[in-house]
Amino acid sequence: MHFGLSEEQQLIVDTTRAFVENELYPHEQEVERSGHLRRELIEEIKAKAISAGLYAANMPADVGGAGLDTLTWLLYEKELGRANYALHWTCVARPSNILLAGTPEQRERYLFPCIRGEKWDCLAMTEPGAGSDLRGMKASAVEKDGDWVLNGTKHFISHADLADFAIVFMASGEEETLRGKRKKITAFFVDKGTPGFTVRDGYRNVSHRGYTNSVLEFDDCRLPANQVLGEVHKGFEVANSWLGATRLQVGATCLGRAERALNHAVEYAAQRQQFGQQIGKFQGVSFKLADMATELKAAELMVMEAGWKYDQGTVTDQDMAMAKLKATEMLAFVADEAIQIHGGMGLMDDLPLERIWRDARVERIWEGTSEIQRHIISRALLRAVGG
Repeated sequence: MHFGLSEEQQLIVDTTRAFVENELYPHEQEVERSGHLRRELIEEIKAKAISAGLYAANMPADVGGAGLDTLTWLLYEKELGRANYALHWTCVARPSNILLAGTPEQRERYLFPCIRGEKWDCLAMTEPGAGSDLRGMKASAVEKDGDWVLNGTKHFISHADLADFAIVFMASGEEETLRGKRKKITAFFVDKGTPGFTVRDGYRNVSHRGYTNSVLEFDDCRLPANQVLGEVHKGFEVANSWLGATRLQVGATCLGRAERALNHAVEYAAQRQQFGQQIGKFQGVSFKLADMATELKAAELMVMEAGWKYDQGTVTDQDMAMAKLKATEMLAFVADEAIQIHGGMGLMDDLPLERIWRDARVERIWEGTSEIQRHIISRALLRAVGG
């Protein structure tokens, strides 16, 4: 493995960082204080992102994306992660890579418009009673006269209010396993405006202000068979095949936020004076900085190694779980210590630290909780010795 960046990678890092600092940072206070992302602002920044070649950069070149390898994509995500999440996710959108699993006709209807910035997608798995345990979902799809009829509720569905369609996972049957019956899952495309499909406001979230979540309700929502994504009853396999890298994406954005918090802490420690000297000269502060930098470096190496292995075809679920676990736990630590170094000022919204601190909390929950990551890691260790 080569640890230096190529000329192309450095250019992408520099371009993305400049875009974040010049186009996203100036709007953070507005979004954080209002909790709202204006549609006009979305369109304005989106147009600039498209012009800069940063929009839908996660997609392969043959479908109109930037064609970045996984490692370079994570470097790009790290830079975007420095900014308010609503701004960077909505205005510099990355369509869900699960769209690549669609048929040619589905790509025309859903994938390509998302890449061009004409449509947004949202992904609907979580339910009030089924979070980490997706097999426990109760929302169902029943085949009837050649169509599928969907019923049930999904919640915590990110930016569904803006989305033009949802990729929805539904329990579509049962199968016998050695451990008893297990639900089969099927994925569907559901367009806004489909009869029986309702999107309503979700919950106010302490993390990622401006980045909304919604509740999706399905009441005898009827879909033709061509709205199935992937194979019938194979939705879980579709999700596992296409969504694994999202854990690395979470890890990469955590790196960007942690680096921003650390930079603020270092600068403050070098300037703030108490008892006749810079506070950075006190061991109680300097050691905090050392620990923050060390934890950040360790997390970065784990995330980037997993990305490199993803490109080599050797990455494991354990690699991705370790990277996500380390990066999200690290961000919580760094954000908290950065605030401690700043004292009372760290909690004021004049600085981004209180936002980074709040935002850090959700990272240990979504895309698989820290407990789920630990389960994946420990299971891999035990299986290796027959446990």
